[in-house]
Amino acid sequence: MKTVIVTDITLRVSAEKKEVLSFREKLHTANCLDKAGVDVIELPALSGTKEDAVIAKTIAESLTSAAAAINAGVTEESINTAWETIRGAKKPVLQIVLPASTVQMEYLYHIKAPQMAEKITALVSAAVRLCHDTAFVIADATRADPVFTAACAKIAEEAGAASVTLCDDSGVFFPTDWPALVEAVLAECSLPLYIQPSNALDMAAASAVSAVMAGAAGIKTAVGQIEYFSTESAADIYRAKSDEMGISCRLDVTAIHRILASIRTPDETPAEPEIPAEADSGLLDATCTAEDIRNAVVSLGYELTDEDHGKVREEFARVIAKKETIGARELEAIVATAAMQVPSTYHLVSYVVNSGNIITATANVTLEKNGETFSGVSIGDGPIDAAFHAIEQIIGHHYELDDFQVHAVTGGREAVGSSLIRLRANGRLYAGNGISTDIIGACVRAYINAVNKIIYDEN
Repeated sequence: MKTVIVTDITLRVSAEKKEVLSFREKLHTANCLDKAGVDVIELPALSGTKEDAVIAKTIAESLTSAAAAINAGVTEESINTAWETIRGAKKPVLQIVLPASTVQMEYLYHIKAPQMAEKITALVSAAVRLCHDTAFVIADATRADPVFTAACAKIAEEAGAASVTLCDDSGVFFPTDWPALVEAVLAECSLPLYIQPSNALDMAAASAVSAVMAGAAGIKTAVGQIEYFSTESAADIYRAKSDEMGISCRLDVTAIHRILASIRTPDETPAEPEIPAEADSGLLDATCTAEDIRNAVVSLGYELTDEDHGKVREEFARVIAKKETIGARELEAIVATAAMQVPSTYHLVSYVVNSGNIITATANVTLEKNGETFSGVSIGDGPIDAAFHAIEQIIGHHYELDDFQVHAVTGGREAVGSSLIRLRANGRLYAGNGISTDIIGACVRAYINAVNKIIYDEN
């Protein structure tokens, strides 16, 4: 029976589409995929920031059974950096991603077929020297000359690649088109051949089946991405037709829907994993320039005015005088405290929250605006979620909650809690900070603080 390798591209695709995920969400997604039985998890390509590299490294090393794959870039320096990021994984994989279609070769790299062949040899060889499991990925393979695509696969094999992937990036392939391409490549190359079908024509599942039956050894899937073959569909097909097709896979077909469902709506009950200490310490120190601080703020996703960047620098100087380093979490608190401080449109008057293990959490929040009071009542998955929904009911708008963090400012049973909220509106991030001895109160105040900044900016 043939074993089909399943590679999941959810995290990589989310980054390419610039979908903002917190570290908690990325780690949660990777852990769910690992538990679901996928063979390989593709991580987002490195962006160049230290925090980004540390998060990728942490996720790679957290995988217990799946391999961690990452795009190694197109230079020897980027290949070395990618390897340092994932070398601690149980099963590290370096990917060399290059196009075979004429349009992408000339548009992206300004080279023709002979030069691309040389580039494949050089980059794959450099990656293989570091990682024996180097995967060669042929981008836009379905728009390329099949003869040249097969030649590229052969060149990668001779350079030491361990597998080849064909990608339908343009979404133009029919299920009936895959067998000829798969057979053409396998006629020249003996490596395991994987495919990444597109769902642009709603035929990704049929394309995957067609390619596997023609000899493909693996498929690439994604969770919650309608443009790609879904991981759940792969499990359903295997469960229904595995014997007839003569295939097997590692997917947990009995539990995969339950496992992967939480990727879209993560459970709020478990404690959130901390951002790796390496990423949250030593990010900035007293030697950092104003440009270093600005770049760090931008890397966190904030777009500030020059005036607000100046306020952040002043607060940074005050804080750094009392400690050696400032990490990502502390920098976000500085941004929330110092930047974008605006007149308050809404003021918190009161809030009442009821929750327990046998009742649905409810919240009644009262806010004041221009001397007039407004109340909102809502339910939620927990007391904080209910409070946020009540606030949204009052303001009449839902803002995307990018992340929120809670920290103890003081110790003891009467500790003061600080909450940092990040809301996304019109493509920008707005940070709000709140402090209270009641953790729900801290979150409510932080949310209102962020909302006030959004309203001020919009007006």
